[in-house]
Amino acid sequence: MAYISQRGAYWRAEVRRRGYKPVYRSFDTKQQAQQWARRVESEMDSGAFVDRTEAERTTLREALERYRREIVPEKRHPYQENRRIQRWIENTIRLELQVVSHLFEIARKEWGMEALANPLKNIRKPSGSQARDRRLYAGEFEKLYALLSGSGNPWAAPAFELAIETSLRQGALFSVRWEWLDLRNRLLRFPPDARGADNKGVPAVLPLSRRAITVFRHLAVIAENPDMRASRSWCGPADAIPEVLTGRVLGTSVNAVICVWKRTLNKASADDPALRDLRWHDLRHEAASRFFEKGLHPIEVASLTGHRSIQMLKRYTHLKPESLLDKLG
Repeated sequence: MAYISQRGAYWRAEVRRRGYKPVYRSFDTKQQAQQWARRVESEMDSGAFVDRTEAERTTLREALERYRREIVPEKRHPYQENRRIQRWIENTIRLELQVVSHLFEIARKEWGMEALANPLKNIRKPSGSQARDRRLYAGEFEKLYALLSGSGNPWAAPAFELAIETSLRQGALFSVRWEWLDLRNRLLRFPPDARGADNKGVPAVLPLSRRAITVFRHLAVIAENPDMRASRSWCGPADAIPEVLTGRVLGTSVNAVICVWKRTLNKASADDPALRDLRWHDLRHEAASRFFEKGLHPIEVASLTGHRSIQMLKRYTHLKPESLLDKLG
């Protein structure tokens, strides 16, 4: 006999038959639960039912880890097998599965394929990535800035500072063009085709801090004086206003700066092991947290970072307890 009940936002179907262990599953809709229960009962009636509970509850990661424990040691080349398994474990396919699942839903709802079942609807997917709370510790900014300034890449240190001052992601930061900047009014205007979509978007107009303006003006000096690119001293006059410039502000690729960034972290972590855990994307966390520490409202911060929900913004915000002392009184 099948029992259908609602539990929160989901519907639970449970089938009990003499001679079989109870089987159950949760669904998004009551109709899906009823269809599954009828199918299971039909298989039990015909003697074709196979209990898939354990298989459906086992994730790919769990299966790979069991395979590595029980089977790989008997292999002729266990080291190579272990490396392949580790690559699978580290490279979860959650986002890839999400694309395929959405494809089936679009086909079913919008392309007239109502009878098409979504094979990924009820499988256990790998969990999302662990939320990070890494920020710059005391003295880390100064240390990294000095090393990046002396790296020989004139764009590395400015990019590092702008990532914190603007909160822009790598792709958005390195795509900024001179034509989009209004330094006099401290605004960065992104054209529609450069704003991105969904959770990777940027605001149409981004207000800039005074420090960000200073960095952009220093970069304008480099752009107008190519000979300075080979110099380790990239700083120009803070009040310089560039002539009409075109093209990308950061005249290098993301990969070039990230390579310098990684070499810098490796060098710095020799004396400070904590720096091994720092990633470029953590600078966005640092930026969002600093906005809050300046006293900005969550809606104001979201308008700067481009987050579409306060919940997602919360994942990027890690306030230092000391910053709350003045407010506590």
